[in-house]
Amino acid sequence: MTGSRAETAYARAITAFSTPTLDLLHGRFAPFVVASLTLLFNADRASVAVADAHAELAEVLDELRAAGYDDDDRRLPSGSGRDVCRNWVRLGWLIQQIDDDIEVYRLSAHAVAALEISGRTGGGRTRVSNSRVRTLLDAVEHLSVSAEVDPVRRLSRLQAERDVIDAEIARIQDSGRAEPADDEELLEEAENVLHLARELPADFTRVAESLRAMQRDVVAHLRRDERPTSEVLREYLQRAQDVMQSTPEGRAFAGALRLIGDPERIDALTEQLRGLLDQPFARMLDGTQRAELDAIARRVELGVEEVLAAQRRASHVITGQVKTHDPLRDRQIDDLLRDVIAGLHGWSGPAAVVDPVRSMPLADLGHLRQTTSDIRPPRAPAPLTDADDVDFLDHDTRAWGGPRYAELEEYVAGLGAQFDLAEAFRAVPDAARRPVDLLGLLEIAHRNGLADGDGISTVEALRPDGTTRRFAFGAVIARSTKEDADE
Repeated sequence: MTGSRAETAYARAITAFSTPTLDLLHGRFAPFVVASLTLLFNADRASVAVADAHAELAEVLDELRAAGYDDDDRRLPSGSGRDVCRNWVRLGWLIQQIDDDIEVYRLSAHAVAALEISGRTGGGRTRVSNSRVRTLLDAVEHLSVSAEVDPVRRLSRLQAERDVIDAEIARIQDSGRAEPADDEELLEEAENVLHLARELPADFTRVAESLRAMQRDVVAHLRRDERPTSEVLREYLQRAQDVMQSTPEGRAFAGALRLIGDPERIDALTEQLRGLLDQPFARMLDGTQRAELDAIARRVELGVEEVLAAQRRASHVITGQVKTHDPLRDRQIDDLLRDVIAGLHGWSGPAAVVDPVRSMPLADLGHLRQTTSDIRPPRAPAPLTDADDVDFLDHDTRAWGGPRYAELEEYVAGLGAQFDLAEAFRAVPDAARRPVDLLGLLEIAHRNGLADGDGISTVEALRPDGTTRRFAFGAVIARSTKEDADE
């Protein structure tokens, strides 16, 4: 082996171990970090409010310290839950962002990959199974068929596949039953499915982080004002397209998006997973594996939603930056900040003398306007016309108005000392027997004093268009005149 090859391999290994993924797995507190992140985040909890994360992590620390796991200074970190989370953000294991006006933590792609490696390594047996080898062979076969350009060879492959399918159909039709694989083989298939599903969250998170990185780059380019805005936006659109087409993570997301875009497809996937959990071989899976198998469809949905949310957020931030970006104002602010910083540096010496500010500077208003466009003094508006001079175009306008208080008060004055409100309303002329006049009559009765009667009263009101409305209320005995307070 040549020295250059050894150096290249060693440099590649150094680069790999300098990533946050392997730094998390080989750090001082790696078991604690993996356990805590596993408790805080799961398939149904992709983000955690900052305050909740601090409180939950503090509980984990207290519980482990009470159990005696802090004897060794390499087991548990010092500080509060807030200090630990902030350190994880600095190391690149957590991402802090605003989600629906709430500050939350999310796992970074490096943390997701580390948890996937830890779960796969500590999840029990890792073996070269029939299912995994067949998955590889099927993938190679599909790649070979997709790349085949000879129509004769492609037809031959398709014919062979159809012969196998026809033979299976004939066997089932002849025997009248389908013979599933044995439980051990089905268990291998399920473990392979779980192995493939564990890799999805890291892929989705990498796509979302690439979109956030593009957002930061675009905003930085726009603020620096080094290139035209249109050129920066064209570059952003091209990079966004490249992320979806030129990277494995982007292609995985595009495939998942096609899956989510068909509701029947995702519903069928959910039903298939639930049906598998009812099969006898599923009893050979432990509780964690059963939960992971059941959460595959939900995990795909959450991953796609994370990427779409990152796309929407990037578009919103970039659009806001383009609308509010003012290069001249930004340069003025930068100059002002540089002057302030230079002034602060001038005061940093122990013998520096600072002149106090005795008065605030006056604003330079420039040339004020000395004339007005209208030399006539303002006049008061014309007085309103008297209400008696108002001419109604027709009687329908008043018919749909408020209660006819004058007519109702005159009507009530002609009744006895006491009267039943419902009977009085039934005797009102049709013009004053509208629903709104019932309210007016109740108001007059309340002003004069009323008492509750027995039973329920029912009245029929007549609207101006000839339709009727029925109302029911508790029986009321009213007075025609207001009762004296001295009586």
